Amino acid sequence: MNTLASSKINAKPLRHVVQCAGTPRSSAAYKRNNERLIAIFTPIALLLFWEALGQLKAIDVRFFPPPSAIAGTFYELAVHTEWKKSLPYQVLTSLSRACIGFVLGALPGLALGVVMGLVPMVRAAVQPIVGAIFPIPKVAILPLIMLIFGIGEGSKWAIIAIGVFFQVLIATSTGVANIDRIYLDVGRNFRASRAAVCFTIALPGALPTIFAGLRLGWGIALLLLVTAEMVSSDSGIGYLIWRAWQTLAIEDMYVGLVTIAALGTLSFWLFDAAERRMLPWKQRS
Repeated sequence: MNTLASSKINAKPLRHVVQCAGTPRSSAAYKRNNERLIAIFTPIALLLFWEALGQLKAIDVRFFPPPSAIAGTFYELAVHTEWKKSLPYQVLTSLSRACIGFVLGALPGLALGVVMGLVPMVRAAVQPIVGAIFPIPKVAILPLIMLIFGIGEGSKWAIIAIGVFFQVLIATSTGVANIDRIYLDVGRNFRASRAAVCFTIALPGALPTIFAGLRLGWGIALLLLVTAEMVSSDSGIGYLIWRAWQTLAIEDMYVGLVTIAALGTLSFWLFDAAERRMLPWKQRS
């Protein structure tokens, strides 16, 4: 009787310790919060260090203006500039071009990648062509693209679409080809149609790799966008950077570079949010 009573008394502190230890879910949330704080703190610390070097004249402010000067120029371009020359207009123009080119390249890359992953004969036929064309720098074929599509919007959409297409194609075909064959065999045993196999087995199974390809494709889209706007455009972020170089407006140039960096960061956050929503089963370390 005394032994039973003492075991109950000792069990209470033990349960209290287990409850205080927390669950794996709470520890994972704590880890994610720490990662977010580090992701926010690191750029701020670098900007403060840059500002301190500029104020102390430890760097040449003609080529490396402090963040405070860049922020002032950013405000002027965003607020006190006519609309056609303002920063919001350039950003909207560039985003529209990047999004159109991204969709034009990602959709066929996704479709052909699924077919290549499921059908070995198609993969054998297309893979050598991809291996031959993919290493060619897309900037090198920009003059050819401009000859075909002109110097208007079409050439910009085309060069972006070409760069995105190969990134999404390679990632999708690799992800589908690496799906465990047992899932495909189960689909065949249940006499699933080809469309059902594509949309219920192939695409969900390859989504992690597809998202990696979409991220890479969007990064390539921004790179090619700026290049195309530098060569043949009178608007956009690339045009803003090129015009700043021609007029030696260094602060304007940094505003364009920071804007591109901000767009890349925000878009990657959006990709992460979409991936968490579409892949709730994916374990994050």
